[in-house]
Amino acid sequence: MNIYSNTNSPFPSQVVSDAEKASLEYGTQVAQAIEQEWFSQGRTSGNRYLTNWNNFHQLRLYARGEQSIQKYKDELAINGDLSYLNLDWKPVPILSKFVDIVVNGISSKTYDIKAYAQDPSSIKKRTEYASKIYEDMLSQEYLDNLKQTLGIDLYQTPSTTVVPETPEELELHMQLSYKQSVEIAEEEAISSVLAQNKYDLVKRRLNMDLAVCGIAAAKTNFNTAEGITVDYVDPAYMVYSYTEDPNFEDIYYVGELKAITIPELKKEFPGITEEELKRIQAMPGNRSYITGWGDYDANTVQVLYFDYKTYHNQVFKIKQTDQGLMKAIEKPDTFNPPENDNFERVSRSIEVLYSGAKVLGTNTMLKWELAENMSRPLADTTKVKMNYAICAPRIYKGRIESIVSKCIGFADMIQLTHLKLQQVISRVVPDGVYLDMDGLAEVDLGNGTNYNPAEALNMYFQTGSIVGRSLTQEGDMNPGKVPIQELQSGSGQAKIQALISTYQYYLQLIRDVTGLNEARDGSLPDRNTLVGLQKLAANASNVATRHIVQSSLFLTLKLAENISLKVADALEFPLTKAALQNSISTFNIKTLQEIVNLNLHDFGIFLELEPDEEEKQQLEANIQIALQAKNIDVEDAIDLRQIKNLKLANQMLKVKRKQKAKQDQANQQANIQAQAAAQAETAEKTAMAEVQKQQAISGANVEYEKAKSEFEKDRMQLQAQLDQQKMMQQHQNDMELKKLEEQGVTKREQQREDRKDDRIKMEGTQQSEMIQQRQTDSPAIDFQAESGLDMSPFI
Repeated sequence: MNIYSNTNSPFPSQVVSDAEKASLEYGTQVAQAIEQEWFSQGRTSGNRYLTNWNNFHQLRLYARGEQSIQKYKDELAINGDLSYLNLDWKPVPILSKFVDIVVNGISSKTYDIKAYAQDPSSIKKRTEYASKIYEDMLSQEYLDNLKQTLGIDLYQTPSTTVVPETPEELELHMQLSYKQSVEIAEEEAISSVLAQNKYDLVKRRLNMDLAVCGIAAAKTNFNTAEGITVDYVDPAYMVYSYTEDPNFEDIYYVGELKAITIPELKKEFPGITEEELKRIQAMPGNRSYITGWGDYDANTVQVLYFDYKTYHNQVFKIKQTDQGLMKAIEKPDTFNPPENDNFERVSRSIEVLYSGAKVLGTNTMLKWELAENMSRPLADTTKVKMNYAICAPRIYKGRIESIVSKCIGFADMIQLTHLKLQQVISRVVPDGVYLDMDGLAEVDLGNGTNYNPAEALNMYFQTGSIVGRSLTQEGDMNPGKVPIQELQSGSGQAKIQALISTYQYYLQLIRDVTGLNEARDGSLPDRNTLVGLQKLAANASNVATRHIVQSSLFLTLKLAENISLKVADALEFPLTKAALQNSISTFNIKTLQEIVNLNLHDFGIFLELEPDEEEKQQLEANIQIALQAKNIDVEDAIDLRQIKNLKLANQMLKVKRKQKAKQDQANQQANIQAQAAAQAETAEKTAMAEVQKQQAISGANVEYEKAKSEFEKDRMQLQAQLDQQKMMQQHQNDMELKKLEEQGVTKREQQREDRKDDRIKMEGTQQSEMIQQRQTDSPAIDFQAESGLDMSPFI
C-alpha cells in the first residue's frame, strides 16, 4: 500500500480513505513523522525533545536551588585554578521561596465544580419551572386569598416560600437556588471521579509545572477495568504539534514518553509475539536522545504513546422503501454508486482520534487503532476532544516562558554575590593594637621592675588603662608616651556593604520581574507603611501572577469537561456504571436514580470560585453595614456569606434589604394593627368585663331573687302546707263540730221528734181521755199534773 505524504511534511496525507488511515502502515508513518520532528533532527540542527527536556530540567533545578555550580566556578577561577578559594559552593535557594509562594497561593484557591444542563429537554424543564414561578408571582395575592377563603392550594410551585416578588428575585432564584437533579448527579459524578484519582495531589504538580516550566498537562482516559482516570503528564516527556495557542486547542497530535519494562509491555500489549519481544529487548531504542543526560534504567523500553487527530467520512445510503419511507444505511466511505432514483448518497466529515504506541529508535509499532470512547460534545458531534488538557499561558512562537525562566540571570548574580561575600568575609581580620617598645622601656613602675609588653597588654585588655611617660629619662618630650594604640581594621566593611547592596538589588529585580513584592513574599514591610498601601501592594502582586491561577483553573475545567463527556461512556458498561453509582450513592439517593440518564443530557461545566480575601472583606463590610442598620437579619447574613459569586451576593444583598424593608413595613403595619386590635380587644375586654360584671351582678341578683323566690316559694309551700294542715284540721274540726252539731241537731230533732211523738201520744191520749171525758162527762182533767211533764221547753 502506498502512503502519500505532503512535500514539506513528514506526515502522511490525510486525504485518503478511512481504510487506509486505519492501516498499520499509515500509523507507522505517523509515528515516524513524530519521531523525526521531535527526536531525529540531530544535535547540530537541534533536537526539539532534548532541548525541551534540558530546559525544563534546568528550570526545575533552579526552582529547587540545585542548579549546577560549574558556571560559578568558571567565573571565579583564574585559568581554571581554584586552589586559593575555600568557599561554600552550595547555591542559594532564593527562587524556591518565590515558587512556593506562587504555588501555595494557587493551591489555596478553592472552587466548586458546577454543571449546567443545556440540552433541549433540560432547557424546556427549566423554562417551564421559571414560567410556573412567574405565574405564581403574578397571581400570588389571588392564590393566597383563594387558599384562605376556600382552603384550595392552586400554587404550581412546591412551596409558597420560594415564590419571588420581583423579576430580579426570580432571576436570582433561578441562578442560586434552582438545580435540576441531573445537574446534581453530574456534579457529584465529576467530584467523585476527581476524588478517586486524588486530583488534589495532581493539581499541586500541575501548579508547580506552571510556575517552574510555564506549561502543565494532564490526561483523562477511560477503560473498563479502571473506569475514568485522571493522570499527571510531565511536560518534559511530552510531544505535540506546533501551536501558538496557549490552551493547545489547535494541535492535531499529542503524546508522551514512558519508560516501561518488558513485563509491563507484555501485560499492556498481550498481542505481541515472543519474537517481537526478543527483538525489542535486543534493540530497545536510542536512549541517548530520549532521556537527555539523566540516569536511566537499562531494563526499560522507551515507548511513545500518542493520539493523532484526523477525519473520517460518514457515508449513508438513503433508500426509499416500498411504503414510501426513507431508510438510512451506513456505508464505507468508498461507497459511490451511480445515480438512482431509488436511493442517494449522503455523507459528512467527522473528527476522529487514532491511538498509537511505538518503541522509539525502532520500527516496532505496538498499537495503531481508532480510539474507543472518544469524547464528543453533544452540541457538535462532528468534533472530538483530545484526552490531554494542556496550558502554557506565556507561549510565543513555540517558546515557553515561566516565572523561573525570567529570574535565572538574577539568581546567578545573587549566587555570585554570595560567593564574593564569602571571599571578602574570609579576608576580614579583627582589630589589633600597636605597642611602642621604646615607650614601654621608658616606663618605670616604681617597684624595681620595668613595664614589659606582657604586663602592659594584660593591663590594657583587663582595665583599658595604659601607663606611659610624657618625658624621657633625659627630660625630653617622649614621642611614645602612649605605648599602646588600637588599630582599626575597617577595610572590608565597605566591600561587605557594597555586596549586600548588590544582593538586595538583584533580589529586588526578581521581585520586580515576578511581581512578588514584599507584601506578598512575607518580608517585613516598613512599619510606617499604611495598611491600605500594603493591601494594594499585595493585590498588585496577585494581579501579576493571575495568569498562572487562570491557567490552573483552565486545566481543572478542561479535565472536568472531559470527565463529563466520559461519564456517558462509563454508564454503557455494567461494572463502571455500578462503580460510579456506588461512589455517589452515599451522598444522594435521588441522584442515584438520575445518573442512569446522564448520557442523555448535555452539560456545560463551569467553576464557581471562592472569593479572595479582598472580595470577602468588601462583602463582609457591606453585610456589617446592613446588619448595623438592621436592613437584614443574621440568617440573611449567613446565607449571603455562603454565596461565592460576589456579584450575585451583592444583588442578593439588595434583594434582602428590600425584603427586610418591606417586611419591616409590614411588621410595623401589623404592629399598628396589633396595637389597635389590642386596644380594641382591651376595650372589648373592658366592656366584656363590665358586661360580665353586670351579668355577674345580675346573675347574683337573679340568683338572690331566685333564692328569695325559692325561699318564698318554700315558705309559701310550707305556709300552704301549714294552712292546708290547719284547714284540714279546721275542716276536720269543723267536720267533727258539724258532725257534733249535726249529731246535736239530730239528737235534738230526735228528741224533738221523740217529744213530738210523746206529745202526739200525749195529745192522742188526752184526746182519747177528753173523748172519754165527754162521753162520760167526767170532770176536767189536769193533764200537766197527770203527766208530770214539764212543757215549758216546748212552749
